[in-house]
Amino acid sequence: MSALEEIVADNRAGKQRAIPSWCTAHPETLRAILSTYREDDAPVLIEATSNQVNQHGGYTGMTPAGFRAFVEDLAGQEQIDPDRIILGSDHLGPNPWKDEPAESAMEKAGAMVDAYVRAGFTKIHLDASMACADDGLLKEETMAARAADLCTISEKAAAGRSLSYVIGTEVPIPGGETETLEGLAVTEPQAARHTLELHRQAFAARGLEEAFGRVIGLVVQPGVDFGNDQVFPFDPAKAVALSSSIGGLPHLAFEAHSTDYQSEDALSALVGTHFAVLKVGPELTFAYRQAIFALAWVEAELGVPEPSRLIEVVIEEMRSDPRYWRAYVNPGSGEERMMLYGLSDRIRYYWPRPSIQQALARLRANLATHSPEPGLLAQATGRSVDTLPSGGNLTNATVRLMVGQVVAKYRRAAGA
Repeated sequence: MSALEEIVADNRAGKQRAIPSWCTAHPETLRAILSTYREDDAPVLIEATSNQVNQHGGYTGMTPAGFRAFVEDLAGQEQIDPDRIILGSDHLGPNPWKDEPAESAMEKAGAMVDAYVRAGFTKIHLDASMACADDGLLKEETMAARAADLCTISEKAAAGRSLSYVIGTEVPIPGGETETLEGLAVTEPQAARHTLELHRQAFAARGLEEAFGRVIGLVVQPGVDFGNDQVFPFDPAKAVALSSSIGGLPHLAFEAHSTDYQSEDALSALVGTHFAVLKVGPELTFAYRQAIFALAWVEAELGVPEPSRLIEVVIEEMRSDPRYWRAYVNPGSGEERMMLYGLSDRIRYYWPRPSIQQALARLRANLATHSPEPGLLAQATGRSVDTLPSGGNLTNATVRLMVGQVVAKYRRAAGA
């Protein structure tokens, strides 16, 4: 069995075992994640989404092959064997082109799936749940049929390599909700069974029975989500029926999306409820931003002669191009606060910009030549003095400390 299949089998058998899915393309955040795996030999699951990485570059500018090279280069820098890395894909389907007619959107989705598989991605989430411009109300049978069509392309591109598939779509929107929610409904067991059966039939109609046997994950809603200013914590009592239904869903476990900001106890309970994959994204770069802003505050307290003005530069960039945060932030007196500190972490789209990178370089240089006192660093980071980074590159060490807290929480909950 593959590493993913072993984890799913153990989880189904009742073992406290799962795998975190790291959903970020931010290089320093990924390096911080990878560095935590140096002392063991556990597999590392890193995923890219269809909007983030595709054959046209996505919003990162990377194709699937480019993303693989990017991740493997970071792994090499952190002394992690690239063979330990499992590359996963999220929401492969027509979503990036849903404003087009279904025929052209699905043609592009097929080319994307082909590019991901040929690039060496082995965990493939097939998701054709998005209605295209000429679809109207999209039936579940159509969603399953389109997912099976994409699987046909995937299997051909694999050329005999064994892929693991994830199906199902009952998830929060990527990146967190844009509106305040009153509550969440947990997926009903019969809905999970219906989704699986529709996909089984669609796969069988295309001669994909063997590929269907490699479906390891079903995406369902366990009652977990977050928005810019709210978190819905997992309540195991509400998911008892869903958890108990796993016996009737052969060869797979559940996959949880948008688990960001859940407590370690909640994450552990998700694993015990047969969620073998725990996806996290914005919480990782939120921790990166916490580290960088804390250091910017330290810089201000040090009174350096040529400050980076990092926070001001970030605000200027976000104000000049609001497309990545406007839908998530209500206008009003708290707008700038939520733009900067909202849980959806819309800042992550702005870090690569030249002006911000220049400010980051100045911040690093200032901190390298003006060492802050331990008490000042402890105040800024919220850490006790005995846990502060010492020696080396202060900026990198602080990022690894704060991102590492999130990573450690997930790894412990997953049974590491």
